[in-house]
Amino acid sequence: MNDRITPPAEAPRGPVDSSRVPRYAGPATFARLPRTDEVARTEVAVVGVPFDTGVSYRPGARFGGNAIREASRLLRPYNPAQDASPFALAQVADAGDIAVNPFDIAEAVETVQHEAGRLLDSGARLMTLGGDHTVALPLLRAVAERHGPVALLHFDAHLDTWDTYFGAAYTHGTPFRRAVEEGILDTSALSHVGTRGPLYGKRDLTDDAKMGFGIVTAADVMRRGVDEVTDQLRQRIGDRPLYVSVDIDVLDPAHAPGTGTPEAGGLTSRELLEILRGLAGCRLVSADVVEVAPVYDHAEITAVAASHTAYELTTLMTRRIAADRDAD
Repeated sequence: MNDRITPPAEAPRGPVDSSRVPRYAGPATFARLPRTDEVARTEVAVVGVPFDTGVSYRPGARFGGNAIREASRLLRPYNPAQDASPFALAQVADAGDIAVNPFDIAEAVETVQHEAGRLLDSGARLMTLGGDHTVALPLLRAVAERHGPVALLHFDAHLDTWDTYFGAAYTHGTPFRRAVEEGILDTSALSHVGTRGPLYGKRDLTDDAKMGFGIVTAADVMRRGVDEVTDQLRQRIGDRPLYVSVDIDVLDPAHAPGTGTPEAGGLTSRELLEILRGLAGCRLVSADVVEVAPVYDHAEITAVAASHTAYELTTLMTRRIAADRDAD
């Protein structure tokens, strides 16, 4: 799978050598990678957004990015599931956190959009560590400014296409309705995966369908299997520029207890990772993993699942970067 992909002329700087520095020591960057200020260029920037002012139930996702980084210390440089060494194919570096106003959602949204745009303009794709799902909207705005309306693959227990909460238009339950209204999504290629649980009413589903979303529920994944679901998603995405947004509550609470709005009956971590691996070759332009709330976690179960999710997404991006380089 990987034998036709050549590394860049200038070898990327990889993670700290764990045979020399124990995994529990040293800087807590994602996967022990260098910081962006330590490398000449960054092709995939891992960036945190410590923001959870948009949550509707349990807070704590502002600490999610650092929890994911801490759990990522155990990641290794070769990904056998994708037959790739992601950190050798392209320069991946940790961009630190975007500092946002925790008391003003509108200002925070503007800050995330501006800082994400700055990183994108440097030539990097983004692997964002949330934070609550509110941050997906400014991230999508920044990506769409550079790629046009993008296909969206949204892994979540919830639709996140509600209109308002308590009159607020910008919350973790509304980002994708706003994105559709703003014309930054390709409405012919929108999919939710892993949805489940009670809703406010049937209108939630009819409104969602009117926006163009297709739904693959958690039960669909269980009944139909990963391969069939992944094939359906790939057909819907085609070769469009793709943004993947992963709310960690797409996983069952047995696999991700550390999140703000858990729902029973979710995906296993194995199912999520296998679906992501099945997206190899898609035009993944950026991605996020959000809603990790470590205060409700134990034994780093949620953070470990999130770090592996980010690792698979990063691998997809670096493989595509390398393939595009070869095509040129």
